[in-house]
Amino acid sequence: MDLELTPTGKPGELLPNVASGPRSVSWWGMALLIATEATLFALLIASYWYLRYRNGPVWPPNGIKAPELKLPLIMTAILWSSSAPVHFADRAIRRGNQRLLRIGLLAGFLLGATFLGMQVLVEYPKVLAEFHPSTNAYGSLFFTITGFHGFHVVVGLLISLWTQMRARQGAFDEHRHVTVQNFAMYWHFVDVVWVLVLLTVYISPHL
Repeated sequence: MDLELTPTGKPGELLPNVASGPRSVSWWGMALLIATEATLFALLIASYWYLRYRNGPVWPPNGIKAPELKLPLIMTAILWSSSAPVHFADRAIRRGNQRLLRIGLLAGFLLGATFLGMQVLVEYPKVLAEFHPSTNAYGSLFFTITGFHGFHVVVGLLISLWTQMRARQGAFDEHRHVTVQNFAMYWHFVDVVWVLVLLTVYISPHL
């Protein structure tokens, strides 16, 4: 344990030069951010269920067909699988493995980008041919909830790019890796939220 003399002349304990997990201020900052974003998602999903039951037994309304499940399920498999390499990257740098860190971050980024590309370039054009955000409450909820989640995927990809850049500069090792931890926390949060989006927006209209 490093010691220094305090102003009173007595030995005192030095603060650690590096910290990770709950010992890091930035870790708590990310935890609070995730808690805030989780609250926003909860409010959106609660609004969906409130308007659904207020609208009546027919949902989606106005002859809109229930969302198809094949494409969302494929997108789900891709997004959820992206958590695995991100998790392994986080575990790898805790052991000081720079190579596996970079590989895991890149794999997670590519899978996340594939999910986002399928949502924007494949799913949305098909949905927009049937209804728009201004069509009715269902249209507004569909695009708000899925778009809000898509925005979080974009933010996660940007954080991933920053983390990858820093990894290539050799900024992380077994002692200094809180940035990787924070990114992994955020990315897992995005994946977990998608479970609620999938169940609410895509699966529940079929029940």
